[in-house]
Amino acid sequence: MRRINLLGSLAIVLLGPTLLSAQASRTWVSGVGDDANPCSRTAPCKTWAGAISKTAQGGEIDALDPGGFGAVTITKAITLDGGGGQVASVLVTGTNAIVVAAGASDTVIIRNIRINGIKDSGNGGLSGIRFISGKDLDIENCVIFGFNTSGIDLEPNASATVHIINTIVKNIGACTPGACVTGSGDGVFASPSAGTLKVAIDNSQIMVSSNNGVEAGGNTKVTINRSLISAAGANDVIANSGSLVGLDYVDVVDGAGNGVTANGGGSAVVVSHSTIAGNGGTAYNPTGGGQVFAFSYQNNGVSTSGTNRVHDNGVLGTAVYISEN
Repeated sequence: MRRINLLGSLAIVLLGPTLLSAQASRTWVSGVGDDANPCSRTAPCKTWAGAISKTAQGGEIDALDPGGFGAVTITKAITLDGGGGQVASVLVTGTNAIVVAAGASDTVIIRNIRINGIKDSGNGGLSGIRFISGKDLDIENCVIFGFNTSGIDLEPNASATVHIINTIVKNIGACTPGACVTGSGDGVFASPSAGTLKVAIDNSQIMVSSNNGVEAGGNTKVTINRSLISAAGANDVIANSGSLVGLDYVDVVDGAGNGVTANGGGSAVVVSHSTIAGNGGTAYNPTGGGQVFAFSYQNNGVSTSGTNRVHDNGVLGTAVYISEN
């Protein structure tokens, strides 16, 4: 009997460290926290990176109060939530702010966070959010601004989905239009290195980018709804070869270059219930075999600025194909 009790005691001793090191499903960060803490509500961590190793797969890290919680690389399914009514931020120079390099079946949610690349400091951050791998990425209620390379860089290595909801991307890029490398200077750049990427942008604003507002590369489908794309240095919206972009209830305005471009064979842009106005170049710009279709519900408005003076006032339910100039 005594031997059994001794064995039981030994088992508890051996299991103790494992139990103590178990990850929590919910952890916390605070502006006055410490990464040496267990990241509990009463003993929060200081940074996202400090809390992520103490958070279980599929768990959540919440911000208790205002603070700058640092750059982080996400390698598993998790939610980062900055909370409501406070400034939970990531502020970086010379690097990416949030990198998502999760597993093939992982969903990552980034919510209620201000992400600042302080571009005007002279050593601005690279991309606000960079998506390398994962099944699904959700970006909700975020403000991303002041980055040199891109606001949101979506280049997963396998098929994936991305949802960008209630988010502002502004003041992106440091390159000159015509001299930017692919994806550089874009508010949102979407182009998978393998597989098919599907991106939904809803109720968001993408403004003041040195190159393109939204750019889609091959094997990419982007839908943009109830949003504003404004003041891009090149194209407000561009679909490159092998990509499809759809716009519904979108204002595409005040770009220095073209409003909507379909560039290359297999590229197409479909426009409905939208306004394209005030751009310095062409409103609809199919080129290199690309196609633009304007669905004429008598609700698309196209300004007479630039070289393209198409007025989209066709018959209800008819698609007007815009050919190359």
